[in-house]
Amino acid sequence: MTDNSRRIVIAGTGSGAGKTTVTIGLMAALIRKGHVVQGFKCGPDYIDPTYHTAVTGRASRNLDSFMLEHEVVKEIFVRGSEGADISIIEGVMGMYDGKEATSDKGSTAEISILTASPVLLVVNCQSMARSAAAIVKGFQLLNPQAKIVGVIANKVGSEGHHKIVKAAIEQECGIPVVGYLKRENELEIPERHLGLVPSVERGELAPLFAKLADLIHETVDLDLVWELAKAEPLQVEPKLFAPRQANYDVTIAVAKDPAFHFYYPENLELLQAHGAKLAFFSPLAGEGVPEAADGLYIGGGFPEEFAAELSQNELVKDSFRKAIAKGLPTLAECGGFMFLTEAIVTTDGESFPMLGIVPGKVTMQKKLAALGYREVRGKAGNFLIGPDEQAKGHEFHYSTYSSEQQLPAAYETKGLRGTKPEGFAEGNLVAGYTHLHFGSNPELVKRWLSLCAEVAARA
Repeated sequence: MTDNSRRIVIAGTGSGAGKTTVTIGLMAALIRKGHVVQGFKCGPDYIDPTYHTAVTGRASRNLDSFMLEHEVVKEIFVRGSEGADISIIEGVMGMYDGKEATSDKGSTAEISILTASPVLLVVNCQSMARSAAAIVKGFQLLNPQAKIVGVIANKVGSEGHHKIVKAAIEQECGIPVVGYLKRENELEIPERHLGLVPSVERGELAPLFAKLADLIHETVDLDLVWELAKAEPLQVEPKLFAPRQANYDVTIAVAKDPAFHFYYPENLELLQAHGAKLAFFSPLAGEGVPEAADGLYIGGGFPEEFAAELSQNELVKDSFRKAIAKGLPTLAECGGFMFLTEAIVTTDGESFPMLGIVPGKVTMQKKLAALGYREVRGKAGNFLIGPDEQAKGHEFHYSTYSSEQQLPAAYETKGLRGTKPEGFAEGNLVAGYTHLHFGSNPELVKRWLSLCAEVAARA
């Protein structure tokens, strides 16, 4: 069945309840049974989708009701689910945690309602029995539109403990406890941070994924989960990917390897939907900017993990400098922005020279330096977004940028802590820490590709 009529949200009572463990375990267990599984992640995070992609073999996608219009969220879900037998949507934080304390905006609950998806609630049952039913009841009552259809009891002490919790929840809440994971069996998913992504992509965590599948097989009723995931097929009128004449015959070079790997799939697909060809290349593998490129996209990742290798390859660095000097319309985000600066300074004080196109340097911190949604307006000189336009994005980085010069900023970004200038814009270069979601303002795709076509015509 490939009409998105089986889908389930894995929500948690809070961060650390065990959503990722359950999500990956369910994905791996269902694939073992021969099903095609599609993964999604609520919110802007790009680390968990890397796990999903590794397990399912299909690109996991973000469903973000803050960055994107509700109809666009549904469209991304329907499009991403094509060809899958079941879609598993991993929640973010606690089920009702989102942009603000007084509404469900940007929460897992909101995504479940938007996509009309049943919810499996993962409950940390450590040190409780009947009280687990009170927690589940509270989650059911806060917004009954979010349809909780079952519970997975996590961190239970024994099979006997599970039976007590199960009896209480099923009696008081009227929904099944579909299974449990024991505290003693708990497999720690390594602390999730950017530096772990290459090890996921290299397959080093495959044994962990297999073990999670084993645990789910042992103590979760997969057939019941399969039944509970049944839902009315979701229909949507394409808007973001409405049929259009592909009208920009240009090539965008996309840096893609363990140093620069984070791109929302829709960003790349929107470029292609407007006719652009994508030429992927790996700076880490010694590949320079392809000769055929009419534009350049350097995404996020963690160049700091590979600072020594990136700093040493002068031929690769020179190819970037020449491409940007030649006027190739370039977008560099987060890791890409760091690569463009004069140097990356590691936490132990070692400095590695980078491209030197953006004056100043970035210094790695031991703690997160910025995290959160951004509402973005372009500054004068930004070819991508004008001052009267808005796009939405996300910042997540462990480095800080400093420069002795006053530089032309790329954006004015608004987040929880107010408004600030961000990034660097000069000529046909836009660079900054903010990861933009093109779905929040598809016009920027046309503007970028149009400029690429102009520059190519002049060459």
